[in-house]
Amino acid sequence: MANVRSLASNALTDGDGILRLSPTWVPRSFLQPGRRLKLHPNDYYALGTHRGGIDERWFASTTEAANDNRNHDEGLSYVVAGGEKFLLRDAVSELGAELVGDHIWNTYKKWPVYSKFFDNMGPIPHHMHQNEEQAKLVGQEGKPESYYFPPQLNNVGNNFPYTFMGLEPGTTKEDVVRCLDRWNEGDNGILDLSKAYRLKVGTGWLIPPCVLHAPGSLLTYEPQWGSDVFGMYQSLVEGRAVPRALLTKDFPTEKHNDNRYLVDALDWEKNVDPNFMENNYLEPIVSEEGDGWADRWIVYGKVDGKQLFTSKELTLQPGAKCTIKDGGAYGWITVQGSGKVGKLVLQTPAMIRFGEMTMDEVFVTAKAAAAGVTFENTGTEPLVGLRYFGPNAQPKAPEVGAHRKK
Repeated sequence: MANVRSLASNALTDGDGILRLSPTWVPRSFLQPGRRLKLHPNDYYALGTHRGGIDERWFASTTEAANDNRNHDEGLSYVVAGGEKFLLRDAVSELGAELVGDHIWNTYKKWPVYSKFFDNMGPIPHHMHQNEEQAKLVGQEGKPESYYFPPQLNNVGNNFPYTFMGLEPGTTKEDVVRCLDRWNEGDNGILDLSKAYRLKVGTGWLIPPCVLHAPGSLLTYEPQWGSDVFGMYQSLVEGRAVPRALLTKDFPTEKHNDNRYLVDALDWEKNVDPNFMENNYLEPIVSEEGDGWADRWIVYGKVDGKQLFTSKELTLQPGAKCTIKDGGAYGWITVQGSGKVGKLVLQTPAMIRFGEMTMDEVFVTAKAAAAGVTFENTGTEPLVGLRYFGPNAQPKAPEVGAHRKK
């Protein structure tokens, strides 16, 4: 990968520590696209109907999508510089701490997080993501995640802008086992044991591993751990059958028919928490602000005592300019307006053809973030961008529930 090292080094020099990324599209064969990703209407099935519709765009990703019949680079972000393109994952492998910072490189030897837009017409099955210990049994990593519902991409809520989360207090494990026992009888009734929360644009949630959730139909920005493991516990969604293989795929083979084991895999205390909303709901909190600009926390808090990822939303009014310092590397996606990040132009596209390059996404290295990155709004509407960070990058980030004190 000597060529990647040279290309990446030159790109970092040219961009003062900022790399331009091309769009990364991911299909899901079992879901229906919500059509708010700005893809051309003809391109949502660009990979073929057998692969499913494109309902996700991944940002600054070095994580592979766990899809059947996947392309070799599915889910992986590409850097574009000097007429060349190369995987961000390869650049991180070659340059290490120069891109992601000493702490992350020394601890993980990779960029261990990613984010995405998740966009579906309706709800998806009630499911969980395995924790670190469970995922390790099948050679994977656990997956805590978080949500933010950006106003710029939610002009319509689609079919079901509500998300079932956790289980009603008083639910027993035997109740859920019985649901799994009824898998092939149609609707196994697991949503009867849960509660749906109405999704509010401009807010978010923190979702620990092993907690059941059935994401609703708002387009969602999702900073999360760099893994694609899951287990789906709902057998029928909007009349569509969910293959039991999607329940068991990331559990040990010998446990696939052990419904009690699958239920025991849930974090029971977190699922039946009577204060679930209080302990997981997020609203934006201002981090910094100045003349014509404001930087807000949109994802914050700890998962089992650890800060694994955080995210901010930066808004600049027309003509505004600011320099922002951050504690770690980050992936940035522009959701409104036009302007500049350092030397690079930012432009929010109205429509994107599959395979087409855009100017809305960048990766900022830890060194550049610490020194301070200058953003400028050169357009006639607000310039708004979302950026996410890796573990322990933001020691001053608020805790869950801090919005209630403001």
